[in-house]
Amino acid sequence: SEFDDNLLDHKVIQCLLFYAQGLCESPDLEFEYADTDKWAAELSELYSYTEGPEFALNRKCFEVEFRAHVADKKWTELDAAQHRAHAMRLLDSLEVIAREKRLKVARAILYMAQGTFAECSSEAEVQHWMRYNIFLLLDVGTFSALVELLNMEIDNSAACSSAVRKPAISLADSTDLRVLLNIMYLMVETIQKDDPADKPEWKIIRETFRAELGSPLFNNEPISVMLFSMVTKFCSGHAPHFPMKKVLLLLWKSILFTLGGFEQLQSIKVHKREELGLPPLPEDSIRVIRSMRAASPPASASDLIEQQQKRARREHKALIKQDNLDAFNEKDPYKADDSREDEDDNDDNDNSIEAETFPLERDEVMPPPIPHPPSERVSFPKGLPWAPKVREKDIENFLESSRSKFIGYTLGSDTDTVVGLPRPIHESIKTLKQHKYVSIAEIQIIKEEEFQKTPLSGGEEEVDMSSTELLYQGILPSLPQYMIALLKILLAAAPTSKAKTDSINILADVLPEEMP
Repeated sequence: SEFDDNLLDHKVIQCLLFYAQGLCESPDLEFEYADTDKWAAELSELYSYTEGPEFALNRKCFEVEFRAHVADKKWTELDAAQHRAHAMRLLDSLEVIAREKRLKVARAILYMAQGTFAECSSEAEVQHWMRYNIFLLLDVGTFSALVELLNMEIDNSAACSSAVRKPAISLADSTDLRVLLNIMYLMVETIQKDDPADKPEWKIIRETFRAELGSPLFNNEPISVMLFSMVTKFCSGHAPHFPMKKVLLLLWKSILFTLGGFEQLQSIKVHKREELGLPPLPEDSIRVIRSMRAASPPASASDLIEQQQKRARREHKALIKQDNLDAFNEKDPYKADDSREDEDDNDDNDNSIEAETFPLERDEVMPPPIPHPPSERVSFPKGLPWAPKVREKDIENFLESSRSKFIGYTLGSDTDTVVGLPRPIHESIKTLKQHKYVSIAEIQIIKEEEFQKTPLSGGEEEVDMSSTELLYQGILPSLPQYMIALLKILLAAAPTSKAKTDSINILADVLPEEMP
């Protein structure tokens, strides 16, 4: 019927449009090469769907505490002094002995950190109050109290032994830990985001918090070391109820906040090279990566072998076709068209579709290009995206092999004498020296070797006690255990077709108390 014909034409056009989109090269992926995603996206990573009902519970706990001291007013209607007074009351209530009371107060604080969303009418308003409340909580000393409570929960042997004996662990086994980790994650993630509209005192609070987070102020170790110990305890089977995703998220954000991201790393590199008298970096590698086009991952070994086999079969067919064609032309010189060649070509390209197959105009089929926001582009000449880098050792090795080959002797580490070597070798050495690069690590290795040779006369070694050094000192004694624990979690989270009988349960903080 006419209706069926129209429907068929519509489907054909849809197929053509889909194919044309495949032909169209997208300018790039919708991906931002940065340390983290947008703030809202990073906050949503924290929660699981099974935690949905707890938002209302947090609100209820806050309103009970709030109505007991402030009547007939909303949180958003109070002034700064009243906000601070209530935050101090909640902080004092965190020190009560009763576990149930302490959990209710922690939930009230979590509701504050979530932006007192019930009193807001838009997402922007929630984000405003969330930022305000978190800086208020940090200013009154809430984070230090949360770390002490977290440390107490880590050492809670009764909860650990109960979780070990349980046949199935659910969301209820990690309630206290999840509430504490949620507040701490929201605080770290919100405070590390620099906002131009922040008050001057907030900027001071942020820098102070950054220094405290990387210092051994919490139980004589940085908080990252405490979280690493939670990871190893979970993977060893002694605490299977730990909410591991939240622990890893807080660990990641704490390290990122204290050590800095890509931009801070680049500025530290530039400053350090200036101190050591080294030439400046040839480029900013992060800017180079951001300007590069997206590329497919490298093929696996089996795919490469299959491609080689297909290529070999294609070349073999081409030789056979040429022999057949020559023999056929000798028999009939006026007919040089072989239908079998077309059949072979069709076999070779059975999965490919030529653009000429479709008689439609390209403008009708091709959709308009997707507009992309203007991004910072770095212009580079054709060739490698990065400037080549040559070490001093590479030049020495090249000269040694060249002297052994052309002259028959070597001069050790001498990179200036080129007598007796051919002219092309001179040009090669000149090119290598033009791209010579001395890294900061090489200077540090040389200094370390000199200090080890003369430990007494060399004096005391100067070590910059930065956040990186403090973290390294904290994790060095147990670094292999941390690495093995992280690998166990990675393997447990990796998708596989085989049943994992001996792997750890990383879904303990996601499964509901009563299975549906």
